[in-house]
Amino acid sequence: MDLSMTMTATDRARVESQADAFNRALSQAGQAGSKQELGRDDFLKILLTQLQNQDPTNPMEDREFIAQMAQFSTLEQMTNVARGFRDLSSTLTTSQALSVLGRTVEIRNGAQLETGVVSAVTRGATPQLTVNNREYDFSAIERIIQ
Repeated sequence: MDLSMTMTATDRARVESQADAFNRALSQAGQAGSKQELGRDDFLKILLTQLQNQDPTNPMEDREFIAQMAQFSTLEQMTNVARGFRDLSSTLTTSQALSVLGRTVEIRNGAQLETGVVSAVTRGATPQLTVNNREYDFSAIERIIQ
């Protein structure tokens, strides 16, 4: 799929959202095969079902329950760490993009290089730069000129 390097931030976000939805659907379809993995929601459902259906005369032992809660806590922490890394990556990319505001840059536009001053920056996971009244993806910068 060939995307123009001059997409607006809104268009790029929409395309990325659609691509993420498609990739999630593919991932879920792949999990429906022989290799199935349990997620956080599945774990909670199993734990709640276990608690609701346990024999009152022989309840789940404390050790089992504590071990399962520890597993859930670990899973939740790993999810939070992954989300934190995504947020940090987005913040760093935005910070890098803001650092070129007002500077002269060379931008790759297809096979050509264009030179101009960055007049605006759009924040987000994929920052957009305005150079010579056209928007470019931050990753299109080839060189920053002092």
